[in-house]
Formats: sequence, structure tokens, C-alpha cells
Amino acid sequence: MTTLDEVRTFIHDLPDTETLASLQEAAASRLLELDAARRPIFAPGRTGQITSSISPAFLRKLRGTVQQPNRTGTKFDFLLTEEATTQLRHRQDPDHPRYKIPDDVKRYRLAKVPATCIELDEPADS
Repeated sequence: MTTLDEVRTFIHDLPDTETLASLQEAAASRLLELDAARRPIFAPGRTGQITSSISPAFLRKLRGTVQQPNRTGTKFDFLLTEEATTQLRHRQDPDHPRYKIPDDVKRYRLAKVPATCIELDEPADS
């Protein structure tokens, strides 16, 4: 097994920035692989609930389904269940609602909910 000092020496001896950048990309890719094994897989169709870390507080514990991600995959649209949509209607200040939900909408879509604020229900199939 290669030691950390040997790796540092190898990196120090690289001839140019292109080679070093290539090594950096490989290391970043490996970090993502290792990190992905520890993180839940957010994919459209997964169900869950919004955690207590979100603000405003009236969004907490609402249940729904993960929808499409933003470009970076850090935020997702979240389609509320019918029950959660009803709860959201009643939790807001009726005179100044932040989310205007038409009466004919049964399942309201919240935009850009941070992935860190979504607790998924079932494990993803491997």
C-alpha cells in the first residue's frame, strides 16, 4: 500500500498543471463516489416529509413526493400529498398567505426545497 508521504511526493513531482488538474479531477470523482454511499439517493418519485430544519415553520412535517432537482441537485420540487396541501392552506396566515393555493388544486408543488430539509421514507432500491 502506498503511504501518504509517497503520494505527496508523487504529486509534488508532477510535471505540469494539466497533469495535476487531471489528478485533482480523479480525486474529486473518487470523493463523490465515497460520499454517495453515505447519502440518501434523492430521485423523482421518492416519498418523504419536510424536516424541522426548514423555515418557515409552517412547512415542517408536510409529506409529499420528490420531484425534479435544480441544476446542482441540492434543491428539489416537492409535490405535497392532498392532506399536506390542506394542512398548508390552514397553517398560513389567511390574510397574507405566502403560498397561494387555488381551491381546485389537490396536490400543491413546493419549489426548491433544500435536500437537507427532506427526510426520505423508504430506502432506494439498489
